[in-house]
Amino acid sequence: MSHTMLDTPVLCLVTDRRRLTATADLRSLLELIRRAAEAGVDLVQIREPDLSDRHLFELVQRAVHTTSATRTRIVVNDRVDIALAAGAAGVHLKSTSVPPSRVVALREAGFLVGRSVHGVDEASRVTKAGGAEYIIAGAVFETASKPGQPGMGLDMFERICRVATVPLLAIGGVSVERAGRLAQAGAAGLAAIGAFIDAGDDVDRLARRFRAEFDKGRSSLL
Repeated sequence: MSHTMLDTPVLCLVTDRRRLTATADLRSLLELIRRAAEAGVDLVQIREPDLSDRHLFELVQRAVHTTSATRTRIVVNDRVDIALAAGAAGVHLKSTSVPPSRVVALREAGFLVGRSVHGVDEASRVTKAGGAEYIIAGAVFETASKPGQPGMGLDMFERICRVATVPLLAIGGVSVERAGRLAQAGAAGLAAIGAFIDAGDDVDRLARRFRAEFDKGRSSLL
């Protein structure tokens, strides 16, 4: 990923259908993805680890079709094989996934490769090794995904921003009210689960507010 391919701030929806509906309904998840794409969200990271290979493939394939007429790119958490087979735009790797450098050959065809990091040393090591076009760091703040676990905080996140040599997105407790502070810390964008779910039918307004507050934070540095 580069700034010529995706505008800053990069907005990323990370999926979790179990938090979206009591029945973990895939139709509701696809509807959220559709609304996010219409709102101009840059990335949708499909992270549904409990799905079977077949159901994950079908979900990704349908998400790609749903967003095909928009700027939104679908990336799949961890599963390079599913991402390629279903026609996704890329893959988002975990710390336990194959190293980004192993996937680098796929980038020649425009395949996006992202990576999650959780500390300064890891961010430095991953970006120096190459292969990742963007990284996501967190959880910055306490999040509903990991209740009771404190986030790394803005100071740690800012330190990660200083060593990262590729665009860095923040995740974990990300909200409109915190968007400006994350921009000031050096974020290139924002990734969220709960904020998009809580927006309901008003994802477009959420995306506009995210961008506006992020831009305010960034302009304060100029």
